[in-house]
Amino acid sequence: MKKEIMHFWTIYRNRGLAMIADLLSIGLAFFFAYCFRFSFESTPLFSLNVLTHFFMMVFPVQFFFFALFGLYRGVWRFASIPDLIRIVKAAAFGALFLVAFWFFTAAHHVYILPRSVPILYFIFLILILGATRTVYRFCRSYGGMGAAKRVLIIGAGDAGEGLIRDLFRHATQKYKPVAFLDDHPVKHGRDLHGVRVVGKISNLIDVVAQYKIEHVFIAIPSMSAKEMRRVVDLCEGLDLPYSTLPSLQELTSSQVNLGHLRQVSVEDLIGREEIYIDTGKIGALLNGEVILVTGGGGSIGSELCRQIARFAPKKLIVLDHSEFNLYQIDQELHAMANQVQYEICLGSVTDPIFMEKVLSQYQPKIMFHAAAYKHVPMLECQHDVAIKNNVLGTKLAADFAIQYGVKKFIFISTDKAVNPTNIMGATKRMGESYCQALNQNGSKTQFMVVRFGNVINSAGSVVPLFRKQIEGGGPVTVTHPEITRYFMTIPEACRLILQAGTLGKGGETFVLDMGEPIKIQYLAERLIQFSGKELGRDIEIVYTGLRPGEKLFEELFYAHEDLTPTDHQKIMQSSCTFKNDALKGQIEQLIEMLHQYSVVEILEKLKLIVPEYRG
Repeated sequence: MKKEIMHFWTIYRNRGLAMIADLLSIGLAFFFAYCFRFSFESTPLFSLNVLTHFFMMVFPVQFFFFALFGLYRGVWRFASIPDLIRIVKAAAFGALFLVAFWFFTAAHHVYILPRSVPILYFIFLILILGATRTVYRFCRSYGGMGAAKRVLIIGAGDAGEGLIRDLFRHATQKYKPVAFLDDHPVKHGRDLHGVRVVGKISNLIDVVAQYKIEHVFIAIPSMSAKEMRRVVDLCEGLDLPYSTLPSLQELTSSQVNLGHLRQVSVEDLIGREEIYIDTGKIGALLNGEVILVTGGGGSIGSELCRQIARFAPKKLIVLDHSEFNLYQIDQELHAMANQVQYEICLGSVTDPIFMEKVLSQYQPKIMFHAAAYKHVPMLECQHDVAIKNNVLGTKLAADFAIQYGVKKFIFISTDKAVNPTNIMGATKRMGESYCQALNQNGSKTQFMVVRFGNVINSAGSVVPLFRKQIEGGGPVTVTHPEITRYFMTIPEACRLILQAGTLGKGGETFVLDMGEPIKIQYLAERLIQFSGKELGRDIEIVYTGLRPGEKLFEELFYAHEDLTPTDHQKIMQSSCTFKNDALKGQIEQLIEMLHQYSVVEILEKLKLIVPEYRG
């Protein structure tokens, strides 16, 4: 109750003070207008009688116009163009009243009012009211910045301008912007709200020293991951705290403010570029269709389901062998505002009875095959499980897709399928080959492959592992100081998968542009720093050596694959096609061998089917 009373008192106290200031402004405006008319010389026309009539007649009327046009609905510290427009309207009507008052008094010979006074009054009233609000806003914006942290803003675009405007509005936040950096040469030397653009981002070290910078705000939502890494490395080298605005994909409003600022995340260092997709074409592909996603509870599969649901399919079929994963995506789809029609199917892609039941019952027209085992070291010693799930599962899904009239079958592959050195990569390469071979056999189903590298934060991937190790006090384990991987965020990858589905006509292998490979050691170091720990003091990095089947670096395409651009700049297409009439029989033989032959014999058969396999 006390808090509510104080809040009530603060609001009406401020409004009362504003009203008193405006009443004084009315008197000053008329006084200056009258004196200006007579060049500030004494004149018999200027008398107490004139002032008395003015105060009695004009004050209440002008104040009425102030209230009518909403001068007291605004807040002085945020005074802007709309407030000025309201002031002009109120002053204009007040001046018109003076004119009417002059006609009335002239007719009755009460006193003479020079005709120029209403015009001068109108001008002076606008100047005084505008000046009082401007001075107040300036004092509130800059007055509290004496002890504020000196801030450098990187990016003098719309986001930077919005951020600095919000900084001045909230001087109590104790941030004082002193300079901008921007790589656009046209902006150099210019001011935004009184703050100068002093150079390029590469000048950061010199600018920090020259302007005694204490904090850096990165205000370029479209900044690439490479540029973000450069800025972060410079700030870390200077031991300087830094914050960033989210990427364009995360910002849902054009009104940038302090509330959007957050710590730089590992996702910022990997993929901040805006992924543009043709929603019209994707909508044409998915809208009104029955769509099946295998592995729909996994990292990629569940995100595909979320994105597909936004395009209003006739029905979405989510298939997975994990009860818990299905439960999670079930809860998410159920909570969606558009209430997409969906079905949850619990079962394995390796079960032919189950797969035929699903395909025959729901008759999907689009299939995204994301079901796969992917943990490289684990699968190296369980080759039979890897082959059964990744090869047999793909074969059954593809065969039933043909049998039940699926129009498009999109196989989700991996960079580990290129010159594979492990079981996981070899089985995925076999899946690629099988899909291409089916397409060459005149199938009405259009088979296509989408190949890309690691997705950050997927189940079992390196980033969640590092975070868990850091939470436990370390050490963080990296297999090799030079090991690199391609990375993409899960939403980025899924958007491009959907786009690739619109591009394919059958038989294509699409390769996603993953940018530059990232050192795993670099990710480990940054995650330690982001957690507030110090590398070498709080957390150590331990190198454990390459694991069985693990490469030092991954490849996205074979040397003989001639990649050509597509309609989307982030999607390339391999011109190489695969045809092997004996492949189906070879795969069936391999599956039959799983429980009857030795590991050596099975691996020899695998190498025969996938000659690129170097395991």
